[in-house]
Amino acid sequence: MTHTLPAPTLVNRYRWRVYRCAGLLALVMLASLLLGAGDTGPWRALSTLLGQGSSEERFVLFQLRWPRTLLGLLVGAALGAAGIVLQATTRNPLAEPGMLGVSAGASLAVVIAVALGASSATVNLGVAVAGALVGCALVLLVSRVGSLGDDPVRLVLAGAAFSSLLAALTSLILLHDQRSADEIRFWVIGALAGRSGDTLLWSLPGVIGGLLLLLPAIRPLASLALGERVAAGLGHHPQLTRLWALVAVAILVGTATAAAGPIGFVGLIVPFMARRLVGPDIRRTLLPALLLGPCVLISADIISRLTVRPYELPIGVITAFIGAPILIAVVRGQRMPRL
Repeated sequence: MTHTLPAPTLVNRYRWRVYRCAGLLALVMLASLLLGAGDTGPWRALSTLLGQGSSEERFVLFQLRWPRTLLGLLVGAALGAAGIVLQATTRNPLAEPGMLGVSAGASLAVVIAVALGASSATVNLGVAVAGALVGCALVLLVSRVGSLGDDPVRLVLAGAAFSSLLAALTSLILLHDQRSADEIRFWVIGALAGRSGDTLLWSLPGVIGGLLLLLPAIRPLASLALGERVAAGLGHHPQLTRLWALVAVAILVGTATAAAGPIGFVGLIVPFMARRLVGPDIRRTLLPALLLGPCVLISADIISRLTVRPYELPIGVITAFIGAPILIAVVRGQRMPRL
C-alpha cells in the first residue's frame, strides 16, 4: 500500500519562501564583499575573509565594501517596507516613495538645511523625515482633489509632477548656492559608497524606529484593503491608520534618503516581487519585502561597480533600468490589481 505525503500547508510554504529570501540575501551580501571595481578580485577577497590577505586587501574588504553592504541592508529594508506600506495605504500598486513626493521632499529638506549652514555629513535626520512627510502629504492632498486618488495612473502622474516640482526647487537652490552644490553633489545622485561609519550608527535607530512604529498598523492596513467600511466595521479607524502608516513611511524614507541619497524604484520593485511570491496580504508581504529590499539594492550596487570599471555608475541608474519595465508592465496590465 502506498501512502501519499500530505501537501505542505500554507504556513510551511510561506516559511520556506521566507527562508529562500533570507538565503538569497546572504548570497548577495557575500557577492558584495567579493566583487568590486578595484584590484581586489573574488579569490583575493575570499582568502581575506578566511583570515589571509594583505593589509590593503583587508582595508578594501572591511573598511570599504563591508560598510556599504551594511548600509545597503538598512536602506534596502527601509525602502522595501516603505513601498509595501505606501501601496497598502493608498490601495495603489503604482505608489512608490520616489513617485509620490516622499524622496523628493526629503531631498529638498536636506538641501535647504545644507544651504542654511548644516553639513551634509551630519545633517539632522529629523529634517529629512519632516521633508518626506510633507512631500507625501502634499501629493496625497492634491490627489484627493477631483478624486484622482481613486485612479492609480492619475495618482502616479500627480505624484510624478509634484516630485518634479520639488526636484526643480532643489536644483534651483543648488544653482544659487555653490557651497551647497559642492557640499551635496556626492549625495544627491544616490549611492552607497563614500558614506562614513557614523552614517550606519544614526541610520540604524531611524530604520528600527520606523519599523517598530509600523507594526501596530499592519493589521488595520490589512483590513483597509477590504474597504473603509469593512475596516471600520472591524473596529479600525481608516484615517488614523493612514496617518500612522504615512508617519512610519516618512521615517523610513527620510532615514534612507539622508543616509544614501534619493534612490528611486526600489519601493516599486520590491512590493511587486513580494506580492508575486506570497500574495497581496500586507501581513505576509512585509517580511519578504524586508529581505528582498536589500537584495535589490545591494545587487544594483554590485552592478554599478562592475559596469564601467574602474569607475562606478550611480545606483539610481541601475534601479531605474530594473524598475521602469516593471512600472510599464503594471500600467499596461489588462487588469490593474487593486490592493
